[in-house]
Amino acid sequence: MQGIIHFETFLLTGILLNLTPGNDTIFILTKSIGQGKKAGIISTLGISTGSVIHTLLAAFGLSIIIAKSIILFNVIKYVGAVYLLYMGYQMLTDKSQLATSQTKETKQIVNYWKIYRDGILTNVLNPKVALFFIAFLPQFIDSSKQDSVLPFLALGTTFITTATIWSFILVSFSAAFFAKLNQNPRFSSYLHKLCGTALIGLGIKVAFSERR
Repeated sequence: MQGIIHFETFLLTGILLNLTPGNDTIFILTKSIGQGKKAGIISTLGISTGSVIHTLLAAFGLSIIIAKSIILFNVIKYVGAVYLLYMGYQMLTDKSQLATSQTKETKQIVNYWKIYRDGILTNVLNPKVALFFIAFLPQFIDSSKQDSVLPFLALGTTFITTATIWSFILVSFSAAFFAKLNQNPRFSSYLHKLCGTALIGLGIKVAFSERR
């Protein structure tokens, strides 16, 4: 596409970045391990939707406001951290079994819309994702072109697509690996609490992250 430079380098770098575990990876794994493969897929779609929002904000210059304003950056950061802590607390105090060891009737009450919403909010309320998009994508856009919106959207879509594919692979393997182990009720309970603890740890990490 016109306006994009060094696309092959961008694609390779983007894939390598996707393979590097981050906050989104931890969130997706906690959902796929704690609530089953479908929950992992839905959480991935939520994260991807959040990335689409970040791409649009960056393409139209709105993410720069977050980068320039320390107050706004911190507000978004702390709201996102509190939300992660809340989700972790819910998992720690949840008395139900994991989806893989639940009865058919219990599985029907799994709120997949909530999982999707949590994925969106987890991603959107992470200001470092916004900073990543406005720092990484412009390096592969021809600065001599006046209209950078379409190249920005094209690069963002490419990055999100490769990230989504990799996340689906992670979900499939993690859900399959823990499926048999989760048939043990006691192990299921411990694993659920471990996932909740991971989200709380992630919330603390986000709260203490710095803008750089």
